[in-house]
Amino acid sequence: MATKLQVNNLTKIYDGDVTAIDNVSLQVEESEFVMIVGPSGCGKTTLINMIGGLVEPTSGEILLDGAKVNGPGPDRGMVFQGYSLFPWLSVQKNVEFGLKMKNVPKEERAKKAAEYIKLVGLEGFENALPKQLSGGMKQRVAIARTLANEPQMLLMDEPFGALDAQTRVVMQELLSDISAKTHTTILFITHDIDEAVLLGDRIYVMSRRPGTIRDVITSKLPAVRNHDCLVLPEFLETKKKIMDMLWQESQDAAMDR
Repeated sequence: MATKLQVNNLTKIYDGDVTAIDNVSLQVEESEFVMIVGPSGCGKTTLINMIGGLVEPTSGEILLDGAKVNGPGPDRGMVFQGYSLFPWLSVQKNVEFGLKMKNVPKEERAKKAAEYIKLVGLEGFENALPKQLSGGMKQRVAIARTLANEPQMLLMDEPFGALDAQTRVVMQELLSDISAKTHTTILFITHDIDEAVLLGDRIYVMSRRPGTIRDVITSKLPAVRNHDCLVLPEFLETKKKIMDMLWQESQDAAMDR
């Protein structure tokens, strides 16, 4: 399996003396689904924003397909917790937007948008406006819009964090299914341990700030992931391992104060 993303000794220091990320190294293989979980304030969002090219590292390097990342680029598609949809555009037009910016011909972009709208389960809602959609449906549009641009890698920063528990599980199963069908390489930030264990092929566990990589866990779950996995012994074992690590981080943080 080829390495898609390589992060080497990444550090980010804000305002001269606040270290958010300290010497982080990680890798993501082609078509792999990798999760990053850690305590609040550990620098998870800073890390993924640096990989996305939105924040400049203080030191270290980021390589995508062996090429150094310098700023944002179409090779990385980002999905955030906020949906960032254009409220005046329909579902179809929102998904087509990036393709239109790339001057993709009208018929071609309409066809491609329809394919991804179907992939995320929104057939029949092509002409709906964002205000007519639920939170989960809006995030489906955001995912379809990002995938329609065919990025080399999908970066997701707590995309389901604002959703209710039931909708969140539905979206997790949907994303797992999309990953299996499209073989998209995904790096996903979350604070939810269940989500990390359910979705990840591998899970990077971060320490408290300044954020470092505390451990890397390889999933023992079956390839097909759904809510039934939440009661498997392998799931519960991995969940407890991560919970214990994060509990220890919280205890160490309290001792530091």
